Amino acid sequence: MTSKRVEQKKIEAYTRALLEAAKSEGRAARDLEQIKHVLKFSPEVMETITAMEGEDDLDLLDKVYSEYKGMLDKGDTTVSVDVTTAVPMDDDLREKVRQKCYDDFKAPIYLVEHVDPKILGGIILEARGHRRDASVRAQLVNIRKTLSSSYIGSED
Repeated sequence: MTSKRVEQKKIEAYTRALLEAAKSEGRAARDLEQIKHVLKFSPEVMETITAMEGEDDLDLLDKVYSEYKGMLDKGDTTVSVDVTTAVPMDDDLREKVRQKCYDDFKAPIYLVEHVDPKILGGIILEARGHRRDASVRAQLVNIRKTLSSSYIGSED
């Protein structure tokens, strides 16, 4: 099957699922209008709503909206930093990370902590489109690349 046909089948399946649900609830026209607005959503808004839905937290959306508006109105300069470690951070490390990020961004810092044992150790920081990967896994990958790109000959 060509990719155009596969795409068309997906489009029809999604459309029919939406339309059938909307018809059964008597809201087809309203849902059509909502879809038009969804087209304007940024990927971040879509990801956040999807995450909230996955956590069964859509009932918090009004409060998130109000909090967002309040922060925007206040001119909040806080920088959200995603921090990934292999094990949960303790208070001492958390404060060191927060201080390092404050020194870098010259702004209040909000840490979003993630634990990912696959990084083996070290830390990954992500903020404002920048990523600093000081994980053990990244270091091992770099060593492998260096070794595989080097010619190792034998002396006879």
